[in-house]
Amino acid sequence: MALSKLSRSVKGKVVVITGGASGMGRATAHLFSDEGAQVALIDLNKVPLDKVVGEINDSGGVAKGWQLDLSIAEDIEPVIKDIAASFGGIDILVNNAGISIPTAIDAPDFVTSWNKTLAVLLTAHTYTIRAALPYLRKAEHPRIVNVASTEALGATKFGSPYTAAKSGVVGLTRSLAVELGVEAITVNCVCPGPINTAMTNEIPEEHKAIFARRRVALRRYAEPEEVAHGILSLSLPASQYITGVALPIDGGLTIKNA
Repeated sequence: MALSKLSRSVKGKVVVITGGASGMGRATAHLFSDEGAQVALIDLNKVPLDKVVGEINDSGGVAKGWQLDLSIAEDIEPVIKDIAASFGGIDILVNNAGISIPTAIDAPDFVTSWNKTLAVLLTAHTYTIRAALPYLRKAEHPRIVNVASTEALGATKFGSPYTAAKSGVVGLTRSLAVELGVEAITVNCVCPGPINTAMTNEIPEEHKAIFARRRVALRRYAEPEEVAHGILSLSLPASQYITGVALPIDGGLTIKNA
């Protein structure tokens, strides 16, 4: 006989994951599927998107994919409507899609980089939430999890568009947590630190090791699945009293002084 009352199961839930074809998005899709959720994946790149959908379906899960350029705001709502119609609703939204374009403030292409970065990392989050809200409001345990970054808690040179956007994601999360709390819709975000993804693939392994030893309490980069577990935890029905949180998943990066 169970002594607890709150469920830690997402079995049967419909989860929408943007940027679901690689890295943290792919790991999150796999994890939710392993836990029995139905997975709707959105990504710009069709070939890896189809591959992840195939991986999940071949393993006995349920997944469908939608190719979408999230920087085109007006294309978001029709896709979310199609997802809801295909699955019969939406229970969980994970805004994960991301890009990184290092740019100096006085670079000739700064404005282009700024506009593209804000469009994908912040505006798309906002439009996706707006489009999903009618369906989340009908869900039993509605959850929104945004993917920010430790760059929202600190900063790196030549990263002002990225840092500004990720800081905006934290602010958006907190504001919507207050706004939507009356409807029992929780809104949280995770702030990944150094993770082994496509964005960090170009960094030489020896440089990663030096950085991790110097800056990370756990002295290593994380794997995408470790971030996925944080996202899953915030999405559980049992996590009904957690909202407005910006959760660092960074191996202790943001608390280490020396």
